[in-house]
Amino acid sequence: MTAPGYEPVEVLVHDPLMRPVTAKYAISADHATAVLEMSAASGITLVAPEERNPLKTSTYGVGEMIKDGILRGCRHFIVGIGGSATNDGGVGMLTALGFEFLDQKGEPIAPGAQGLADLCSISRENVLRELSECSFSVACDVNNPLCGERGASAVYGPQKGATAQMTQNMDEWLLRYAQLAGQYDPAADMDYPGAGAAGGLGFAFRTFTNAVLRPGVEIVLNEINLEAAIAEADIVVTGEGRLDRQSVMGKAPVGVAKLAKKYGKKVIAFCGCVTEDAEVCNEHGIDAYFPIVRGTCTLEDAMNLENAYRNLASTAYQVFRLLV
Repeated sequence: MTAPGYEPVEVLVHDPLMRPVTAKYAISADHATAVLEMSAASGITLVAPEERNPLKTSTYGVGEMIKDGILRGCRHFIVGIGGSATNDGGVGMLTALGFEFLDQKGEPIAPGAQGLADLCSISRENVLRELSECSFSVACDVNNPLCGERGASAVYGPQKGATAQMTQNMDEWLLRYAQLAGQYDPAADMDYPGAGAAGGLGFAFRTFTNAVLRPGVEIVLNEINLEAAIAEADIVVTGEGRLDRQSVMGKAPVGVAKLAKKYGKKVIAFCGCVTEDAEVCNEHGIDAYFPIVRGTCTLEDAMNLENAYRNLASTAYQVFRLLV
């Protein structure tokens, strides 16, 4: 399903291991804006567990998606950067857009984090001309820096297949990459919150493109102009699959609730289930929440579309009987 006002697009790109894959994204009806998920081209789900190796996985396909959007006329991009299989500092993406990352012989470095070990220079000579006309709103829900104990390699490398030695090496290579990038752009900031997102893709966007990193919920709420609807509402209803302590850490329901409280609105949340620590949501704008599962069942049954719709409708009906 594509949001109203947008049309789906499919493009053949390279997956994390540089194999062909069809990636999907969306373009606005006026072809001004493209909405894409980096995981469609470089996501960890595209790589089998036994194949996962951040030394070799690349973000090249993400750049191909962006280039396709540019060639279709888009100049604003909304990009989600979660779920990556990569740790290449976004070099793959930038390469697809025309940047050249070269070794001491002036030859292109290898794809993946392994190439960063040989990086000696960066050239913008052949960058796609239209890139300078583009802006990027990057949905980033983590605040990790590029390097260090909280950096891309240390925190996320192991889940992408990195050994302890690989993690140490990649962190050192990313540090050198960031220092070299700083020679080309003094504003390069490897400690910026989110620079380490998606294996350093956040750093690449901020350093080499006209990009702003923002929590995903802020971008979504702004794009759909939810604030105007909330201002006119009597009660605000939100929800997600499960409410727990993590829901207050940048997730949509609390983002909606925060906006609702700006206008003094009551907020009700419906969810599939709740945990014992979900009460923290009441401290962040959700006045009351209600799990919708009405009896013991399997997860599969609970997530069945017809069952979920029926459970939600029944629970909402009972809640609103108190309010009308």
